[in-house]
Amino acid sequence: MIVKKIALNGFRNYEWETAEFDAGTNVICGPNAQGKTNLLEAVYLLSIGRSFRTRFDRELVGFGFSSAEVLADVVSHEREQTIRILLQPGQAKKILVNGARKTAGELASVVNTVLFCPDDLNLIKEGASQRRRLMDNAISQIRPRYAEILAEFNRLYEHKTRILRDWREKPSLLETLDEFSDGMCRASAQLIRYRASFAERLREAATPIHREFSGEGESLDIRYATVSTVEDPFAPAKEIYYAICDHQEKHRQAELDSGQCLTGAHKDDLELYINGRSARSFASQGQTRTAALSIKLAEREIFLAETGEYPILLLDDVLSELDPRRQEFVLNRIGGGQTLITCCEDEGISRRTGGRVLTVENGRIRTCI
Repeated sequence: MIVKKIALNGFRNYEWETAEFDAGTNVICGPNAQGKTNLLEAVYLLSIGRSFRTRFDRELVGFGFSSAEVLADVVSHEREQTIRILLQPGQAKKILVNGARKTAGELASVVNTVLFCPDDLNLIKEGASQRRRLMDNAISQIRPRYAEILAEFNRLYEHKTRILRDWREKPSLLETLDEFSDGMCRASAQLIRYRASFAERLREAATPIHREFSGEGESLDIRYATVSTVEDPFAPAKEIYYAICDHQEKHRQAELDSGQCLTGAHKDDLELYINGRSARSFASQGQTRTAALSIKLAEREIFLAETGEYPILLLDDVLSELDPRRQEFVLNRIGGGQTLITCCEDEGISRRTGGRVLTVENGRIRTCI
């Protein structure tokens, strides 16, 4: 799948710009703060319906504009399709595919992306929320039903959190606490099954990539961690639900005392080990970057196996953070699909990839090759 052409109107710092991409590698260069990442953000929006930089659609609308529009011609599953996304502050975003109204979750059946940005270099050392976000973004594209369950879980979590925070001032709130707890247990049971399956596929794909990347000297292992009472995350959802309910019952008073949700899929994590030792605790900077890159490249392989097509790979200013050996490994692995790489300098990367070069300056896009 590829994005052939994209038009941006009032999006971030783009007043009205278009860009055409090559089916292979595209190097997007220019000084900092000119709009390179904004361009990748627009492409990412085509696949998941939201930004990877902000939760608020209003922040995507450029200063002085009342709305923003992203319009793109894409080729997916041997079909040419047109995606239009209209963002208007105070209104629900409008998503159209070939003129038909779609939800954000339905975009995954048209375009898939794998994003690797500087923050992902901290994927190993940061808290569990970073690794949950990795799972959520990937699974939502592969399994649209997952995105619906996740949205419902987040809604329940927010309501329950408010109850636990405010029940002392308004004791009547406790009348609905068990209802929200039960809803979270049911949604968690389904999320856990999806995540366990994805984590296993990620381990199978990332382990050989990491072994090759590290020069056969290191072994990467990935283990899925969830609610302690869940003995088998691959069990039927009903069985997992009962196990989570058991955990919920034991921690109900602790939740009331602490004012926090202590039971549910919001506590999940991916535990990463290098040569049998916790990567988060013991890995060096080089090891963490190798592991993070291996996981992202493995994510790309999962999409290929799932859809029969490579997802669009978005590399946002990460090559400058890597030493030459890691740069070469990444560049040698990105063939076969469309890749968009942002960087401050184009000469070296464009020469090594033979890709098309686009220059971005002050919200204007110019094609060099």
